[in-house]
Amino acid sequence: MKKIILSGMRPTGKLHLGHLVGALNNWLELQKEYQCFFMVADWHALMSEYKKPSEIGNYTIDNVIDWLSCGIDPKCSVVFIQSQVKQHLELYMMLSCLVPLGWLERCPTYKEQKRELKTKDISNYAFLGYPVLQSADILLYKANYVPVGEDQLPHLEICREIVRRFKSLYKKNVFIEPQALLTKIPKLLGIDGRKMSKSYDNAIALSDSKELIKKKVSRMFTDPKRIKKFDAGHPKQCNLYSYYEVFKPGMTKDVYRWCTKAELGCTECKDKLSQIIIEQLEPVWEKRCYFQSHKDLVMDIFRDGQEKASKFASKTIDEVKEALGNGIL
Repeated sequence: MKKIILSGMRPTGKLHLGHLVGALNNWLELQKEYQCFFMVADWHALMSEYKKPSEIGNYTIDNVIDWLSCGIDPKCSVVFIQSQVKQHLELYMMLSCLVPLGWLERCPTYKEQKRELKTKDISNYAFLGYPVLQSADILLYKANYVPVGEDQLPHLEICREIVRRFKSLYKKNVFIEPQALLTKIPKLLGIDGRKMSKSYDNAIALSDSKELIKKKVSRMFTDPKRIKKFDAGHPKQCNLYSYYEVFKPGMTKDVYRWCTKAELGCTECKDKLSQIIIEQLEPVWEKRCYFQSHKDLVMDIFRDGQEKASKFASKTIDEVKEALGNGIL
């Protein structure tokens, strides 16, 4: 049998180029080799969007249309919505009972998220328990691997500690300790030079029009030391150059020469980059247009994914209840 992978995204906004190069491109390769469960993490989204939750459903559909348009194949991967599989909250509740509060309070990503999401009030019980629900997500499907960046390793270690504590308390090997599948995330900052984020409004969305992409790229921060067109540039300090490295690595030598020898100005360099991004997104737009006009197919994918995910998760819950001595019926 293929090894199992669980991964997901929070539907809190439109997907952007950072999602494409940081997750979706990796998912496309993983689904060729592993049994993948790709989850819309809407319960996780609610933890930060609880004051204005009405858009979560719309973003759920929109995000999955992007997944499908980029090549995620529901015939070989299970695509499902977290909240439609009731066992996620069941296991979350069971695990919450055995997780010491200190594990969560010491989690560095919790403190980091509180600093980053200053516009959101996330001083709530649910957000503190984020790693426990994440662990429930992973353990329900007995995932062998979880694709993560280095910043998510503390969450995964909490999951592994939960597995050990469960085994120590109940003397049953219901779960396996998931391993990190470290993904190398290309450097791709927002158009303002900060981390690309929905909350910063500095991202190029996968669904942006050609005109909007050109407008956004034209506003991108470039080499601050290059004042005039005929000044020599410093590519490694320019956000444009990092985009070329990701989207057209074969051109980086030319771009480096244009910049350092002042053969092209930043405006011309932006025009070329816009066209490269547009060319890469055109096949995605074509598929996206199809799925937007056939949302009944997307709903069918959700129903099929719910059925497959629930079937797997139900077996895990039965094993957990048996380990608890059937104290929970």
